[in-house]
Amino acid sequence: QRRVHGDSQYKRMPHSYGVRARTRSLFAKPFRRHGQDPISRMLVNYHIGDYADIIVDGSKHLGMPHKFYYGKTGRIFDISKRAVGIVINKRVRNKVLPKRLHVRIEHLQKSKCRQEFLNRIHSNDKAKVNAKKEGKKITTKRKPVEPIGGHLVELTKTKVEFINPKPYQYLYQVQTQQHFTYQTPVSYTH
Repeated sequence: QRRVHGDSQYKRMPHSYGVRARTRSLFAKPFRRHGQDPISRMLVNYHIGDYADIIVDGSKHLGMPHKFYYGKTGRIFDISKRAVGIVINKRVRNKVLPKRLHVRIEHLQKSKCRQEFLNRIHSNDKAKVNAKKEGKKITTKRKPVEPIGGHLVELTKTKVEFINPKPYQYLYQVQTQQHFTYQTPVSYTH
């Protein structure tokens, strides 16, 4: 805000609605990660059907997607010389639209969203092979966590402990000849 030629009116800066508005920390590089990117980021092989995350590199201005798509995960549908076509679902009011973007590979990284699923497939296959060798039938379906089983508590082996609220206790002063001492009343037993 600044005053203009003795006028009592204040001029304010106009509000910005640009393409990169409010991306100061979003497109900023992390602490001690400034400078040129390692070459390993450019040597990643992408295939059609792979999942990839859009993580924008603020220092590379070419092929940069809009700030809305930062952190979104999509599936690759096209591969060109320097860019990759990726489909991302965008919710617009009450419908989900598949948006097709062409993003340079500097702004992409391979997604780990299916890694746990693929690991589960491999472990299930190994378990099936081992079960077939042993002649057993196994189920590889995931089960939810079941409740803890019931049991009996024998009073002869345990001690009963009551968890009741303590009655109100207060501190009062007893004046002696030399100094004040604090005493608490005797607590009730259950």
